[in-house]
Amino acid sequence: MASRRVRCKGCGMLSQVPLGAQSLRCPSCYRATPVQSDYNGYPQPGVNGNFNIMPRAYAPNPGYVAQNRPYLPPNTGNVVYQVQPQLRPPASHGCKRAVLCGINYKGHKQSLNGSINDVLCMRSLLVERFKFPTSSILLLTEEEDYNHIPTKKNIRAALRWLIQGCQSGDSLVFHYSGHGSQVRDDSSDEVDGYDEAILPLDYQVEGRILDDEINATIVRPLPRGAKLHAIIDTCFSGTLLDLPNVCKINREGYFKWEDHQIPHAAYKGTSGGRATSISACDDHQNSGDTTAFTGTATGALTFSFVQALKQEPRLTYGRLLMVMHETIGAVRQGVGLNSTESHLSQEPRLSCSEKIDIHSKRLCM
Repeated sequence: MASRRVRCKGCGMLSQVPLGAQSLRCPSCYRATPVQSDYNGYPQPGVNGNFNIMPRAYAPNPGYVAQNRPYLPPNTGNVVYQVQPQLRPPASHGCKRAVLCGINYKGHKQSLNGSINDVLCMRSLLVERFKFPTSSILLLTEEEDYNHIPTKKNIRAALRWLIQGCQSGDSLVFHYSGHGSQVRDDSSDEVDGYDEAILPLDYQVEGRILDDEINATIVRPLPRGAKLHAIIDTCFSGTLLDLPNVCKINREGYFKWEDHQIPHAAYKGTSGGRATSISACDDHQNSGDTTAFTGTATGALTFSFVQALKQEPRLTYGRLLMVMHETIGAVRQGVGLNSTESHLSQEPRLSCSEKIDIHSKRLCM
C-alpha cells in the first residue's frame, strides 16, 4: 500500500499513513493531526470498524530459485542496480548505541504497513526516555537513503557496528520490526528442532539471517558489565536471539525459567554481559501488524512496549510483560476477535542470558 510520512502536531514525531488517510492518530502521544486530502483510491485503516491485522510471517516457496531474481531497490521500476548498497554507520560510538531496523517490504505481496512507524516510535522512546544520542542510533528502513536500506549485507554490518568496541558500562539496543520465519535446525541446538530467522528486504535473493548468526554476532561477544536489549517484533520470535533462558509467565504473574541450552551444543550465552530479548510471541505464534490501537499501523509488540514504558517509567520486567499482555488482550476484545481468529493472540516473551527475578529487576536501557 502506498504511503507517506506525516508529522504529528503534538510531539512532532513522523509516522507513515496510507495515501488517502484523512488524519493521523499519533502512536506515541495519541494526538490527532489532520492530513491534507490526496485520496487516490487506497483504502483507509480503521474505517467502519474494519481493522487491518496482518501476520508478520512469510514462508517462501521452497522450490523458488533465488539466484534468478536480481535485487531491485524500492521505487526503481525496472532499473537493476549492479552495485549493492553499502552501509555507512554513524561516526559516533558512545556508551549508548542502537540499531533500529524496520521493513515494510513495499511492492511485495506480503507487504506490511507498520514496521517503519515502529522504529520511529522506538527512536523517540530511546532519545526521550533513555537519553540515547540521536547520533548513536542507526536506522535501517526503506525510507532512508540508499546506503541505509535494510538489505542482508547492511543488517549484518549494522550488527557488527553495534557490538564493535563494546565495553563495561555500555548499553546496546537492537530493534527489529518486519517478517520472520522458521527453518529446520541443522546444528542440533534448538529445543523445538527449528531455527528462527529475520527476513531482510532482499531475502529472496540473499536469504534469511538465522538466530544462530545473530547470537554469534551480538550476544556471545558481549563483555562483562555491558548490557544488550533486543526488541523483536516479528512472528516466531520467542527465541530469535537464541538465549539460553526463556521465561514463562502466567496471568497471575507466576513465572519460571526454561533452560534452552542443549548439552554438547554451541554455547548460547555472553562473555559476561547481560543480554535480554523481548519478543512479540512464542516460537510457534504469529505477531500482528495492525491499525487496531490508534488507527495508524504499528506492530502490536512495539506499540505495547513503548506505551508501557512511557506510562510507567520504572517498570520491572515482570510488570512490563503483564502490561503488554493486558494492552494486546484489551485490543483483541475491543475489535471482537477471539484468540483463534486474530493474529493478536500473540503472547510477548522474555529470554535472557542469565536467570533474573523479573519482579524486582527494573528495565533500564
